[in-house]
Amino acid sequence: MKLVEFKSVKKYFPIQRGFLESMLTKDKTFVRAVDDVSFDIEKGEVLGLVGESGSGKTTIGRLGVRLIAPTEGQIFYGGKDIAKIKGAELRKMRRKIQFTFQDPTSSLNPRMQIGTAISDALRLQGIGTNEEMKERTEKILDRVGLHPPSTFYDRLPHQLSGGQKQRVVFARATILNPEFVVTDEPVAMVDVSIKAQILELMMDLKKEYDLTYLFITHDLATARYVCDRIAVMYLGKLVEMGDIHLVYEDPLHPYTLGLISAIPVPDPKAKKSEAIPEGEIPSPIDPPSGCRFHPRCPRAFERCPVEEPELVDVGDGRQVACHLYT
Repeated sequence: MKLVEFKSVKKYFPIQRGFLESMLTKDKTFVRAVDDVSFDIEKGEVLGLVGESGSGKTTIGRLGVRLIAPTEGQIFYGGKDIAKIKGAELRKMRRKIQFTFQDPTSSLNPRMQIGTAISDALRLQGIGTNEEMKERTEKILDRVGLHPPSTFYDRLPHQLSGGQKQRVVFARATILNPEFVVTDEPVAMVDVSIKAQILELMMDLKKEYDLTYLFITHDLATARYVCDRIAVMYLGKLVEMGDIHLVYEDPLHPYTLGLISAIPVPDPKAKKSEAIPEGEIPSPIDPPSGCRFHPRCPRAFERCPVEEPELVDVGDGRQVACHLYT
């Protein structure tokens, strides 16, 4: 069953001009963070969203929980277009969808005690008395591995380690018993020794609360071990999507091949793959014509800079946007 659906979603951010520049030209320019993206997430699955910085991954995540509204397109959650709802209806819906930010330190109020930061979600939704909220907060603190919970309840964020803050973020996200959680780089800000513990906590919470995850990451090695499917983004577009094992074993799009080739190999004698794309990702303000990856693609041909490829089904539930397969 499809829990979340993106249909032709676009998100453009207008660029602020200086006073003189705005007087000289009336043309508006935009950052095309997400440009006509369509995909779905099945209930109970973990969909990995990968790509370089600036590809639009975080914007997709924020759109999925309606932290921002799309410029165009539809976003369905449980069959309802959440791009159109607002007010009390949107607040009620937020019980079922949650977001964990990339930097747990900046997402926690430095002057708010941990217990208050977590129970605030209950208060905003009008759930329980003060005693019930505290009891439920201590229970979730214990569940995410912060025990004894009474010793963490009154602490401030600066009194916690990076791994403990990440656990607090997951406690805050799951205290309302949501169905869908977007996790933005959940292990990017923790030590390698803590990474496995956080990922294990994520999977335990998924089983216990029957969660559906959108797992945003630039770490393809990590995504391989926690995701069911993977979607690859480049410059606001989806370029490949499919079963995680099929994509890793046989990447179709040259960009996907480059990302997988860039995964470090524990062998000092291993040579750098020629498949790793050279150069920097172009500006989303003025993206290249045709296929957006063609300036960096080692397999580009005359059709690539002229015609934009569509995301097409190539069998086995896999989709790819590349002229090599059309």
